[in-house]
Amino acid sequence: MAYRTIRVVAAVVERAGRYLITQRREQAVLPLLWEFPGGRVEEGERDEDALGRELRERIDAVATIGRKLGEKRHAYEGYEVALALYAATLDESQPLRALRVKDFRWVASEEFDKYPFPDADQWTMDQLLGIER
Repeated sequence: MAYRTIRVVAAVVERAGRYLITQRREQAVLPLLWEFPGGRVEEGERDEDALGRELRERIDAVATIGRKLGEKRHAYEGYEVALALYAATLDESQPLRALRVKDFRWVASEEFDKYPFPDADQWTMDQLLGIER
């Protein structure tokens, strides 16, 4: 079966041993799950540009996008997500605001299990924790 592929980018933002995660809104696909901040790449858009735009639109963040940390494909029912993960730093002079997310939190990696994540993000967390499945 041919799946529609959706290209998604996400940021790994670490500050003082904690990682930034955002909660999807109630009306979103996979509602109320937590994820690393980011979103869809639009047609003709570079990953880094898309990630900077998504961080501004979702949490009012000004970000510097760093190196690509990895890429993973995950099939959901009816579509596939191609997730590219990038290191990023945020301008700390600009306070974050939940604009197009329900909430955001700074959490330590050992706290990830307290927050339900989409399946595609499990790989990301495993990479951060050094777990091989």
